[in-house]
Amino acid sequence: MALLKILQYPDDRLYTVAKPVTKVTDATRALIRDMAETMYAAPGIGLAATQVDVHERIIVIDLSETRDGLLVLINPEFVRREGEVVREEGCLSVPGIYENLTRAERICVRALDENGIPRELEAEGLLATCIQHEMDHLEGRVFVEYLSQLKQTRIRAKLIKRRRETL
Repeated sequence: MALLKILQYPDDRLYTVAKPVTKVTDATRALIRDMAETMYAAPGIGLAATQVDVHERIIVIDLSETRDGLLVLINPEFVRREGEVVREEGCLSVPGIYENLTRAERICVRALDENGIPRELEAEGLLATCIQHEMDHLEGRVFVEYLSQLKQTRIRAKLIKRRRETL
């Protein structure tokens, strides 16, 4: 397994729309293991392949304290979205930035698991928010795009300044 480099906002590659996975292979499963290791090391609770510059429709999520509840969603698509909830979100591609966003409160998604088996998943709360956040990445969208232009400009400037200071 290997740690992958997480792209940082405003990297243009984060705006790439991911392509569907046509066949779940050993290479797909190896990528999933590397993505999970990268997410845990960051540390984070979710990671989309787009964030590691692989433009395939793959998401890994683990909300467990013990890091043993890995959820893998390949080619996820919404079946249903209901209600609204405001929750604070952060992102491994936008480190140190947290903002409140409105998302669907409950969702149902259809996806393949790491073995290519189709499944449907009902989710609410933090899991629903996390799935929606990661699915946005697959569409080439970063959560800060839901914020005002002024906030986006400030966040971009803050992150660029922080990067310069660490060089």
